Amino acid sequence: QVQLVESGGGLVQPGGSLRLSCAASGSIFSSLALNWYRQAPGKQREVVASITTGGNTNYADSVKGRITISRDNAKNTVYLQMNSLKPEDTAVYLCSTVRAAQRFWGQGTQVTVSS
Repeated sequence: QVQLVESGGGLVQPGGSLRLSCAASGSIFSSLALNWYRQAPGKQREVVASITTGGNTNYADSVKGRITISRDNAKNTVYLQMNSLKPEDTAVYLCSTVRAAQRFWGQGTQVTVSS
């Protein structure tokens, strides 16, 4: 079982920045690949960024150059630094991982980009 708790969402103006955090339970964090997804109203959930156990990263084309995923294994936390935010980035952002063939999700954190 893996518990994931996101934080850091909020309301930000276009062009602004936010840093999301996802804290994971347990002592197996360093062995987990982690993903950030987002889901906007009326749209399908989409993967935004991924990070492997070795720190390799991958990003959706829509966020490349604006968003950075990172991890701190000592703190059991994965981060999503979001810069140059756009209204179309508005969504619930969710942290996720797979362990023992089971996908785990956090509860999500709302990001709203609006003037």
